[in-house]
Parts: sequence; structure tokens; C-alpha cells
Amino acid sequence: MEEVNILPFDGEAYYYGKMLSNKSAINYFNRLMHTIPWEHDKISMFGKLIITKRKVAWYGDKPFGYTYSKTTKYALPWTLELLDLKKLIERKTGETFNSCLLNLYHNGEEGMGWHSDNEKDLIKNASIGSLSLGAERMFSFKHKKTKKLVSLYLENGSLLLMKGTTQTNWLHRLPSTKNVNAPRINLTFRNMIEDI
Repeated sequence: MEEVNILPFDGEAYYYGKMLSNKSAINYFNRLMHTIPWEHDKISMFGKLIITKRKVAWYGDKPFGYTYSKTTKYALPWTLELLDLKKLIERKTGETFNSCLLNLYHNGEEGMGWHSDNEKDLIKNASIGSLSLGAERMFSFKHKKTKKLVSLYLENGSLLLMKGTTQTNWLHRLPSTKNVNAPRINLTFRNMIEDI
């Protein structure tokens, strides 16, 4: 699939479509579902600690500390499956990544509100490669100033690459829906600031 920037201005987001066959995507989904030590995420909202239904896991080249929503996670060492997928995405995009945040959504009622991945631990304007496994879900962008919306469906085994000033100028979300009953795993490959 040809690279086409789906954002009209102030950022770059490329949807590559399916990177994996259905069989391969299902295989990776099942292996990650049963081997990753998933934990409920904790976020701080309006001064209260909220435990999410969504589960997460954090991996990287070293035990990077990653702080968002006032909680810090430390990266686990890569698994063979995650390294395979990292190499595949790096070959396709020409980017390199040193970490991966995994999200497990059990069904469509679990989503993610509007946000930008611009925490201080991340390299500013570095690319983020987002691989989807499992249920197809809608994903939306909203420009911070103009409020322009761009939405697309992320298929099983598909790749979305966000780069440039996307996190500076755009918010994104995974809206919840009652129409999806199957789980989805999302792998977001990132670049953390390395301590010297």
C-alpha cells in the first residue's frame, strides 16, 4: 500500500493497512494474550486514582521509566514475539524504536479518550508505530486548534505510523462502542529519551 498522509496539515500519519496475514495476526494475538503479564492501568483524573478496565504492559531496550497520568512504569525486557514485530515495523517504515507500550481492550466498551503522546519521557516529535491485532476499531484524530476530525478503521494486523508534529498539533482517541464484542491488542512502538 502506498504511503499517504491521512492528516491534512500540521502532522503526518500514514496508514499502511494490513502488515500481517490474518493467520499470522491471530497467532501473534494469541501468543501475546497468554504470555504478556497484563496489568490494569492506573490514571490520575481530577485528583483521583482510577483503575482502568483496559490492561497494559511496557517493554524496552532497557528498564525505561515512563510516566503518564502521574504513574510510572518500568520497561520489561523484549519478548521474542515483540522483537519480531518491532523488526517488521522498522523494516516497513525505515524508523527505529526502543520501547513498546501494549494496550489490551477486552471489548468495544473499553476505549481511550482524547490525548497526545507527548510525555516528557518521549523524544519530542519522534515517530510512533501502532500495530493493531484482533477486533477492528475506529481511531480518530482531532486538531487541537481547528478541531478538524479525521477517522479511520484499524484492521487486524494493520499498521499506523504517526510522526513529525502530529503529537504537538493533534489529539487522538479510540472511541468506545457497543458494536464490538471481541478483544483488541494495540502495540505502540516508541522512542524514549535515553539517559546519558
